[in-house]
Amino acid sequence: QVLLEESGGGLVQAGGSLRLTCAASKSTFRIMAMGWYRQAPGKQRELVAAVRPDGGIIYYLDSVMNRFTISRDSAKNTVYLQMNNLRPEDTAVYYCNGYVNPGDWGKGTLVTVSS
Repeated sequence: QVLLEESGGGLVQAGGSLRLTCAASKSTFRIMAMGWYRQAPGKQRELVAAVRPDGGIIYYLDSVMNRFTISRDSAKNTVYLQMNNLRPEDTAVYYCNGYVNPGDWGKGTLVTVSS
């Protein structure tokens, strides 16, 4: 099983930017389509963005289109989520996991956007 560790969250004002990083424990990560997910307080976890093993984009949530960018560096077993023009409604715990058949969830990284 691939272990995943998210980092890069924090407190930012509306309009600000953050870059999230997801580090994978195994090189088998390189053949996996990966996703960034988020869970806001009192809401269900939702898929935010997904990327193919070759770096091609699979999906963006409508509300993050043109603001967030998912990318990966397979040599570093890492997936990134660049988040620009953040909004208070982006406040959530962000997780990375497989896009198909997600495995065990990590601790995530908290993003808080103040108005």
